[in-house]
Amino acid sequence: MSARATLVPETLGGLNCWRLSLPGGDSLRVAEQGGHVLSWIAGGRERLFLSPRSALDGSALDGSAPVRGGVPVCWPQFNQRGDLVKHGFARQLPWLTTAYDLGADAASLELTLCSSERTRALWPHEFELTLRLLLQPGRLRLTLGARNTGAQPLAFTGALHSYFACDDVAQASLSGLQGRPEWDSLTDGHAQGAEPLRFEAEFDRVYSGQSTPMRLQDGAQALTISQSDSWGDTVVWNPHVAKCAALADMEADGWRRMLCVEAARVFEPVTLAPGQTWQGWQQLELG
Repeated sequence: MSARATLVPETLGGLNCWRLSLPGGDSLRVAEQGGHVLSWIAGGRERLFLSPRSALDGSALDGSAPVRGGVPVCWPQFNQRGDLVKHGFARQLPWLTTAYDLGADAASLELTLCSSERTRALWPHEFELTLRLLLQPGRLRLTLGARNTGAQPLAFTGALHSYFACDDVAQASLSGLQGRPEWDSLTDGHAQGAEPLRFEAEFDRVYSGQSTPMRLQDGAQALTISQSDSWGDTVVWNPHVAKCAALADMEADGWRRMLCVEAARVFEPVTLAPGQTWQGWQQLELG
């Protein structure tokens, strides 16, 4: 009988987590707080960046200091484009583990966040949010789903704010965004995506339009990053020296070891009628 995947509880700092592992060695760790993916090991190495200065104690649990790194779920607001806390409240709240499946070559885990008195005090809508994680050898797919469970329409923006580990982002490149409409949030400039992107200074840009697979080349390591068109936008961000120095939860040289490539909904909110659903995925694959 072939070995099967395993799912075991563990803690990281003060966070309750699940470790999902395949027989071949690939694994992921997800915290119930925020439905936050903290680690994805594939091909024998960590593929996500997690700042050593991330708050993993009470401040993470009460939402006052969200974890820096991994894959934060930003919902129902992207950044500060609205009246809610930056990037919304989903990453600040505990999620429930609602389903899992353990096979020999694939395993999945699902976490759910539903509207409550706490969310209604912030945002007057009824909803069910799900995050499904599908782990296969050399591949991870994250699917965020939203359902309007109320009697009134709701609208949201958001992102899977993925932080990817780099040996040295100054030597890395990202291809696959050539020709897409580009907005540079640092200069408020508009252009077309170049090929490839390189990161020699602070970088914060949004790419809109139909997505194609992107390739993050980091020395000898390569990662293919894909996303569903339902997201609508891709955000690429690195704080570089000055901005990184201003972030209390980052080491001074932390910018060198990370690059955010986010599946996002920035400019045009998703509107759901009562009972309507939406989903968007991001897929990460070695090579």
